[in-house]
Amino acid sequence: MVAWDRVTRSHVERAISEYDRLGPAEFYSAYGFAPTIKYELVQDGRSYPPKAILGTAYELATGQRLAPGDFEGGKSGAVRVLRNLGFNVQER
Repeated sequence: MVAWDRVTRSHVERAISEYDRLGPAEFYSAYGFAPTIKYELVQDGRSYPPKAILGTAYELATGQRLAPGDFEGGKSGAVRVLRNLGFNVQER
């Protein structure tokens, strides 16, 4: 079971900064995720892959790396967690 309560808004913002710093291709390669299909996290007018950002935020919060198959990315997974932290996640 993934302990999402350990992930704060600050961890997500750090993951977003890492995505911006590395760019999409290098970010996906470094953290083991793929581009988003159905949802996008929108922050400051830019779009981000919710599952990849949340998985990276979890690693920043706990030091434990999650694989994409370790958690859901959709409405009942990453989207819900990010919305609960106050982020705007919408369908593409």
